[in-house]
Amino acid sequence: MEMLKGANVRIPSQVVRIELRWRTGPGVPDADASALLLSAGRVRSDADLVFYNQPVHPSGAVRHDGKRAADGTVTDALTVDLAALEPAVESVVLAASADGGAFGRVPGLGIRVLDAAAGTELARFESRDATVETAFVLGELYRRQGEWKFRAVGQGYSSGLEGLATDYGITVDRSAAPVPPAPTPAPARSVDPAPAPVPTSTPAPMSAPVPAPVPDRTVRLTKVTLTKDAPRVSLAKQGGTSGALRVNLNWSIRQQTRTWGQRLGLALQPGIDLDLGALFELTDGTKGVVQALGNSFGSLHRPPYIHLDGDDRTGAVESGENLTVNLDHTAAFRRVLVFVTIYEGATSFAGLHATVTLQPQHGAPIDFSLDECVVASNVCALALITNSGGELVVQREARYLVPDRGVSPQRTLDRAYDWGLNWTPGRK
Repeated sequence: MEMLKGANVRIPSQVVRIELRWRTGPGVPDADASALLLSAGRVRSDADLVFYNQPVHPSGAVRHDGKRAADGTVTDALTVDLAALEPAVESVVLAASADGGAFGRVPGLGIRVLDAAAGTELARFESRDATVETAFVLGELYRRQGEWKFRAVGQGYSSGLEGLATDYGITVDRSAAPVPPAPTPAPARSVDPAPAPVPTSTPAPMSAPVPAPVPDRTVRLTKVTLTKDAPRVSLAKQGGTSGALRVNLNWSIRQQTRTWGQRLGLALQPGIDLDLGALFELTDGTKGVVQALGNSFGSLHRPPYIHLDGDDRTGAVESGENLTVNLDHTAAFRRVLVFVTIYEGATSFAGLHATVTLQPQHGAPIDFSLDECVVASNVCALALITNSGGELVVQREARYLVPDRGVSPQRTLDRAYDWGLNWTPGRK
């Protein structure tokens, strides 16, 4: 149901998916969705902002699910569990911020509220009057007489996400939050996979007591998005010269379209299992792989100074697959190739949306989305990290590879990047 500015509608669903949508194209700025949880019109603490740098609220009721692109449209999504929101939360402001320009250059900007379980549309608001604004409050979810409603707002800000967040009580800072270290397991070894089966006004305050606020922590809004036109960034220039670099892969399954699904005969099941890994080459000549196959999870505090946290099948943004690089040993790295393979549940990346985020302990996060896969690929080179004059440079690869018959994804990757490892079969 399309709404006019200021209109409101009842939301009967307990869990809703919020989709910020716009059409992409040459010169169109990127955009990001965010949510602010308000009590008496302001946040209770800086934790009440949910966005790309702070993707899950401590209560678990609101999370940032990430972006996907298809058919010239980009969607950045949030999930809100209305039933799980704390009683003190009276409204959830749904906002957008532009990266690289004003919203006047972003066509088709709008927001949709969907029933998260059924996928049915509950509300839709299209913004058609944007000019110089770099942030927008597009709508809000709010409590009224014991039920939740959605109001179409359409209020713009020329001061970006920082100005919008500050207006609601967020303390903005550009320093990085610490990344927890990962445990140290056994050393890595190179293995091939064994054959596997293919499978605007704020509502009046509620009478419920407001709990003690969470201690404030400043929120860092900066980020770097790698694209085809700007695929490289120096970690050192972003402040990432020490501490831990957390590499996260999260994914979601799109509904298969006929275009490539039928043409290639591809199968994509709900239980898809993607595996994050890394080929490494150290300055002393040591080469190897960090991956779940063969329990080659690596080590953070001894060579190769790379550790794979575990194996995730859900792709949830708050978990997904995570790999940690120890930047205190930058001098030890010659190059690191971060990759992903399909272990089971699909024959190709077609129909799958994945986002890669590299979060240095000290510095701005670096992220990028994978392009649409239109080949029968089960292995993708994500990012190449190289040592250039003593500083690590991250390059977006997003390169899908198609193995020859009988050749494993790992060997295919090795050949493409001339790594020179000897591979043996292995299983998880």
